Amino acid sequence: MERDIVVSDEVRKMIEETGQDYRISTACRGSVIVPISIKPPKESDIKIPVGKNTLYVSRVQARYIKKVTMDMMYDDEDLYSCTVFSRY
Repeated sequence: MERDIVVSDEVRKMIEETGQDYRISTACRGSVIVPISIKPPKESDIKIPVGKNTLYVSRVQARYIKKVTMDMMYDDEDLYSCTVFSRY
């Protein structure tokens, strides 16, 4: 299934430059890319290697995603307005 998901060059560059692992998770506005410090990966996640890091994709979201793009990146408003991130 991970072979079906394309990660844009911009997302790859961002992950490599930050040196962090990220996860694509479900949020109020749909699929979002968040650092794993905000949404830790689950055993069931699909793992996509990006340089020395990993992009984890929720199995739920993997059914709907064809391409990972920067417009999926979370912003601070997501953290404050979406109950999925209520502990942050």
